Amino acid sequence: MLNLAPSLLISRIVTLIIALTVHEFSHAFIADRLGDRTPRANGRLTLNPLKHLDVLGSLMLIVAGFGWAKPVPVNPYALRQRSRSALMWVSLAGPGSNLLLALAAGLILRFRLVPWQASAGFLPSAAEFLFTFLSINLILLLFNLIPLSPLDGEKILEFFLPPSIAVKYARIQPYGPILLMVLLFGLPLIGVDIISWIMTPALTGLQKIILGVS
Repeated sequence: MLNLAPSLLISRIVTLIIALTVHEFSHAFIADRLGDRTPRANGRLTLNPLKHLDVLGSLMLIVAGFGWAKPVPVNPYALRQRSRSALMWVSLAGPGSNLLLALAAGLILRFRLVPWQASAGFLPSAAEFLFTFLSINLILLLFNLIPLSPLDGEKILEFFLPPSIAVKYARIQPYGPILLMVLLFGLPLIGVDIISWIMTPALTGLQKIILGVS
């Protein structure tokens, strides 16, 4: 964190506040629309960042470029009463919101609606901020699609699995947080960074598509 240029640090902090808040609000909003009042009862149907941000997850996003917020509590039973796909849509809403935010920033850059220039001082230039905003939202999109609990990808994948495979998949779900920690922090210590191997080319590819570069 101390090695970050002030302009990049500011860009990451502002992006953090917007991206994670919108991500969690999107979960809450879709759950509420599908008949689950749990997020509303817990004060999560709001764009107030203080209701959504997690201290450790926020610091990780600033330092490492990925992070998390406080999970939005939902009632899976209430959602399944509405539709078999309801929980999947609630889970998809968070990453989907990050994709939309990334597209908005990327299109502004792609069509040069702001000048392409580097920061000339303490504050980031518009282009520098938008590129950071684009990149971190794409990282949040990709990171949250990892199919391990407690990430959104778990419930998204679960919905699309055939019942016979879903039963087997359910057996490893309780170990999701442990497996995620091993992937994030354990394996990289021995030089095996599977998440970076997967996410880095995916991130670069999405950036190129959105920005229209080859």
